[in-house]
Amino acid sequence: LTAKMQWSLILLFLCCFIDCQLYQFHYINENKNWTEAQQYCREKHTDLVTVTNMKDMKRLINISAGDQSDHTYIGLFRDTWRWSDGSSFSFRHWNPIFNNHNPNSGQCAMTKFDGEGRWTNVNCDNKKPFICYDETNTTHKYHLIKEEKSWQEAQSYCREKHTDLISGMKQLQDEEVKKLLNSNYQPYIGLFRDTWRWSDGSSFSFRHWNPNKLILIKEAMNWEDALTYCRGHHYNLVTITNVDDQKQIQEKVKEASTDYVWMGLRYACTLDLWFWVSDEMVSDENWAKGEPMDDCDMSGAMETGGEHQWKKKNDTEKFNFICSKN
Repeated sequence: LTAKMQWSLILLFLCCFIDCQLYQFHYINENKNWTEAQQYCREKHTDLVTVTNMKDMKRLINISAGDQSDHTYIGLFRDTWRWSDGSSFSFRHWNPIFNNHNPNSGQCAMTKFDGEGRWTNVNCDNKKPFICYDETNTTHKYHLIKEEKSWQEAQSYCREKHTDLISGMKQLQDEEVKKLLNSNYQPYIGLFRDTWRWSDGSSFSFRHWNPNKLILIKEAMNWEDALTYCRGHHYNLVTITNVDDQKQIQEKVKEASTDYVWMGLRYACTLDLWFWVSDEMVSDENWAKGEPMDDCDMSGAMETGGEHQWKKKNDTEKFNFICSKN
């Protein structure tokens, strides 16, 4: 679990247990941190609640409707890599150059069938061939698709035409797969970085994030005007504190009309440091190579293309920007 989960936030939580294969939800009106809530649910019931679809979401809203708390814990927490079809991910077979620390080092995986077949992480937007599997076809289960697509496009193609992207070591080691390939191919496999998991180990991919937390303003302004606009109309210029923030924001900036978008990142000459205008510490960083050079009157912007890395830009330059909503 991440450090954030250790914080003793005054929040409520939900537990569930299984009865005749049906989940029953129980609203526990006690204040605990997430770890304590998980332990309580596992001792008294089965686990913290897993939300599999909108029907579950509505049930949870209904049973907690009478409480005055703004927030309630569910069984979702941060983790890292998982298979597209929900297969258990335990065995690792990474290339020695694998980079799991840089938040933009590559959120999707490909493999090179060169004898060892080790995996490498790449940017999900890169165009690659890929392998689909079809669980209903026993004679021709695996399909090498030579048409190059991004990882998300490949996943959608496989789910529409077959079953899913090839997933799990059992499939990757199948003799039929080895016959499909030679060392010239580096196709996508169904491994991707999704930093959230359910407490009970469920593989459900349902998410119900608030869609209005990030607002892209497609108007070119200098940094000061962008900050004033965000604080006047929404909450603040956007802050990035972890991998998930980076992933969500880099998807949003693809819609921008300028080469860069302003973030709430600013350099303070008097203190000789970079800081977020939301008062968050600058921890997870995604600066482009050679950046930042500490200069006055500079603020941080994200590339709208490429690797979506951060660049220092003069405050007077005009770009689109992203506001965050409280």
